Amino acid sequence: MKCDIKDTQLAEKGKLRIEWAAKDMPVLRQIQARFEKEQPLRGVKIGCCLHVTTETANLMITMKAGGAQVNLCASNPLSTQDDVAASLVEHHDISVFAVKGEDNDRYYDHIRSVLATRPSITMDDGADLVSTIHTENKELIPQILGGTEETTTGVIRLRSMEQKGILAYPIIAVNDSDTKHMFDNRYGTGQSTLDGILRATNLLLAGATVVVCGYGWCGRGVAMRAKGMGARVIVTEVKPLKALEAMMDGYRVMPLAQAAPEGDLFVTLTGNLKVIRAEHFQLMKDGAIVANSGHFNVELDLEALAHLASRRRELREFVEEFVLSDGQRIYVLAEGRLINLAAAEGHPACVMDMSFANQALAAEYLVAEAKRLDKRVYGVPRHIDNRIAELKLRAMSVEIDTLTPEQETYLASWEMGT
Repeated sequence: MKCDIKDTQLAEKGKLRIEWAAKDMPVLRQIQARFEKEQPLRGVKIGCCLHVTTETANLMITMKAGGAQVNLCASNPLSTQDDVAASLVEHHDISVFAVKGEDNDRYYDHIRSVLATRPSITMDDGADLVSTIHTENKELIPQILGGTEETTTGVIRLRSMEQKGILAYPIIAVNDSDTKHMFDNRYGTGQSTLDGILRATNLLLAGATVVVCGYGWCGRGVAMRAKGMGARVIVTEVKPLKALEAMMDGYRVMPLAQAAPEGDLFVTLTGNLKVIRAEHFQLMKDGAIVANSGHFNVELDLEALAHLASRRRELREFVEEFVLSDGQRIYVLAEGRLINLAAAEGHPACVMDMSFANQALAAEYLVAEAKRLDKRVYGVPRHIDNRIAELKLRAMSVEIDTLTPEQETYLASWEMGT
């Protein structure tokens, strides 16, 4: 079995951590039990470009239990948990190509290693796998049934490909599932982003001014958690509806240039590039901290910051100090990469349970339905979304009401009025 990981001797530690995550992933466990019996993925090769974490490991184990051949590489150079990668290789015979801190060349070599297995389904965080197929490996396209995408950034890229007529096979936008983005993006990103920031800096949020760039589901989560920890939160936005929502949620809303002199901590969560630029860095107060929780490290214009700086140094792990010509200091966390996965452990397992349940069931859906799908981006079918919610409630021992026959008739009719 081919692989490229840091150290197989880390496997035992990884095994225990994977087990620890599994206890908080009851929905995925139920799916895994069914997959073992029904083998819906038998003979399917799945190429995965995902964050190599304990939660991802449980998804890979579930896919293999369903009969799939699984090959995994990292979707971010700093998000790999090396002990988890080792355990997947040693204990589950799953090919993994991922090393925390890998450079850009090795990162893409790992993507190519996964594509060399000739997958029939792709599973992406950020669409790098799909992008590489469409630019370098078009010969693989005829055998690919479809793919899944789990990030906002990736869905943006894929919808662009669809609109330009480039997308060559169907993609399920797992990110757009209600049981994904309403929970993973909001509660998972909200908590894990601040977890990564606090681990890297030991910053006290109470009384600090936190500038949240972007008020999508991830931005909502970070703003909510920062406010809950006593921070004063400012939101910056480019979309009027989201800006209005942030205002109605009780946050100050203003352009980034206006927020820059006030912020103690800046967090980008937009899926776009160069959100914080040279003109913003120059306005920041001495000691401002800048972090990114969007998928790619393009949201901070670090090239411009490096040009402004007279010197720079690594002050502590995941903290780099940039000193500008006037002595102003700006601290960039985790090279501008995903702070929650670079400096912490990513989302808690209980919320990834729903996200990865979507991935597993979307893969099963593609095997059954791909021949009837066009070359476009699809949402997760509503019945799958609802089923995941039902399974999660059952695992939490929560019961809900059901409609009476009379109520169902009323909701389905137009004749009955007041």
